Amino acid sequence: MPALLTIRDAAERLQVTPRTLKYYEERGLVTPTRSEGRYRLYSEQDLDLFARILRLRSLGFSLQGIVEMLKRPMEAQGEGRTGYSASSLREIEGALSQQIEAVDARIAAVRRELKEAQTVRGELARDLDYLRRRIAGESKEALLQERTAARRQRKDIDG
Repeated sequence: MPALLTIRDAAERLQVTPRTLKYYEERGLVTPTRSEGRYRLYSEQDLDLFARILRLRSLGFSLQGIVEMLKRPMEAQGEGRTGYSASSLREIEGALSQQIEAVDARIAAVRRELKEAQTVRGELARDLDYLRRRIAGESKEALLQERTAARRQRKDIDG
């Protein structure tokens, strides 16, 4: 029977924390065996799978993308090498393309939110400036005239 490693030993060998291994287990990427005392035990196959996951993460793949890839078994490609078939690669490409589209949509939404936040910040800064100048003793009428003129100027510039 091949040797099984504890979570601490497996993490040390992979140069990650035990929490990282637990996280990937929680995501359903790896299922270690359990001892009679319910301790996690990792086989060489588990370590190979973890190493593959870590390589994919280091290349920038999301966990969802990795899950998509791991659903598809590696296929023999001759000379003892394995890889993905063209159809598996197309399926992975489709899944990753969908993820990119979702991220692009999120980026667009964040940009809209940022623009709105910048507009609100500008309004608040003008209000703060008005209040500080009023506290310093400037005339309310003069400040309101200045604000009205500035508003007209912004309107002319914007549109």
